[in-house]
Amino acid sequence: MPVKVQLDRIGMAFATPGGTFRAVAPLDLAIETGRFVSLVGPSGCGKSTLFNVIAGLLQPTEGRVLIDDEDATGTIGRVGYMLQKDLLLPWRTVLDNVILGMEIQGKPLKQARERALPLLRKYGLAGFEHLYPNSLSGGMRQRAALLRTLLFDTDVILLDEPFGALDAQTKSQMQEWLMQLWSDFRKTVVFVTHDVDEAIYLSDEIHVMGTRPGRILETIQIPIARPRPRAVTLSPDFTAIKERCLQLLTADRPALEAA
Repeated sequence: MPVKVQLDRIGMAFATPGGTFRAVAPLDLAIETGRFVSLVGPSGCGKSTLFNVIAGLLQPTEGRVLIDDEDATGTIGRVGYMLQKDLLLPWRTVLDNVILGMEIQGKPLKQARERALPLLRKYGLAGFEHLYPNSLSGGMRQRAALLRTLLFDTDVILLDEPFGALDAQTKSQMQEWLMQLWSDFRKTVVFVTHDVDEAIYLSDEIHVMGTRPGRILETIQIPIARPRPRAVTLSPDFTAIKERCLQLLTADRPALEAA
């Protein structure tokens, strides 16, 4: 498969009163087209920093970001980006929140709504189109926010802990919903989470990150066939991958504590 996103020796350092803080050591990362890739690691390991660099919101101290073999370093608008908070606008209906990205891109309002309505109905928001965000549950709000990100019409979607604030049952439902959405559209997804189980269940591959400075400890392929029933989380393959992820994260912890 061709590489969609490539981080070429990306490093990030910040000036602080105590000197230079290296948030991310120079690292390489290649993400193939149509893959679902997760970054897992402790707080402070640089996951969100890498997201901001890929999105063009942060200029890296060194290295470059390539998208489709073109230098996209510091360029915004090449990827869709969703944070843990849904950031729905309270004065706009669900439908008009979902089409916001298309409006920004200059699509006519009527055309944008016509495109969005079938997706709202297909992906669990039928009957909610003309309600306002304060009428929705947390899971429904995240559905609307994800559809808005999808309809921004980029090939790459960055999802930064989108289900982190949801209760366990809603989180499980949203994971399965996201898998259906990804299966239908086959976007290239980069997903940040602290939840190892979530990363394994959703991903084609996981990049386990360490901290001080942020770096990739190991890349783990997920050889579990799709579609994945929830029972797969009890399988020997799933358990072995989880144990390896936790082993890496635990082994990196003494270096953090001693720093």
